[in-house]
Amino acid sequence: MMNAYYTEPAGRSGWLGFAGMLGVILGFFHVIQGIIAFFRQEYYLTSGGQLLVLDYTTWGWIWLILGLVQVAVALGILAGKIWARWLGAIFAALAMIGQFAFLSAYPVYSVISIALCVLVIYGLIAAPRQATG
Repeated sequence: MMNAYYTEPAGRSGWLGFAGMLGVILGFFHVIQGIIAFFRQEYYLTSGGQLLVLDYTTWGWIWLILGLVQVAVALGILAGKIWARWLGAIFAALAMIGQFAFLSAYPVYSVISIALCVLVIYGLIAAPRQATG
């Protein structure tokens, strides 16, 4: 018999699981990108003065912090936390903006990273509201 207060369980979403795992991977890649910016600036195609606005040391800190936060938020997505979905979309968008600014230094990686950030945002937004990762 159906109860007026009964609701179907939301269940798990494959998109959230995908976005969470991709967020962890992107976060680790951004941490690595930050470490490279600290110690091997010659790895990139341009000198620090040719980057948009900031030098490699500053970008290193940005990528390191952003990557660590992305990993933490992605783990929250995988744990099914609603707040993590919002923060995941926000930090993926911030990473996209950062990759646009970093395009001259590492164009192929930046374009791939932007595309993966788009997939993360889509996965977080396309999943049903009450679904978990």
